[in-house]
Parts: sequence; C-alpha cells; structure tokens
Amino acid sequence: MASLRLFGPARQAAGTAQADVAGHTVAQVLAAAEALFGAEFADVVTVSRVWVNGAAATVDAPVADGDEVAVIPPVSGG
Repeated sequence: MASLRLFGPARQAAGTAQADVAGHTVAQVLAAAEALFGAEFADVVTVSRVWVNGAAATVDAPVADGDEVAVIPPVSGG
C-alpha cells in the first residue's frame, strides 16, 4: 500500500491528512482514495498536483508498497 499524504483542501475534503491506499499506479491510488473519500475529494484531486516520493508524477507513474503519494492542491495567498 502507498501512504497517501493530503494537504489543504484535499485534507479537509478527506477529513484526514494521511491514509494507506492500495494501487500500482498513481491513477489507481487516486481512484481508490476517491472511492474512499467521496465526490468533494475527487473534485479537489482534479485541480491538484500529485507527487510520488517527493517528485512530480503523472497518473501513469508506478507506485510501490511504501511509496508516499502526495496530493497538493493549488494555493493562493497574498
């Protein structure tokens, strides 16, 4: 299982900052998380960046047991 790390609105939508999620690709991990956390979380994922083990990743990137998959929504501020 991958360790899914959630930040900002993704964390708020999921109600947690971390979860263990199964999947062999980023797409599979995100699909499992969306099924677990629901539509609001899925909406946040569509506008977020995803990193695997500290590097930007595409949805077809492989994920191994113990990898960290981070969902990083866009931020704004001033």
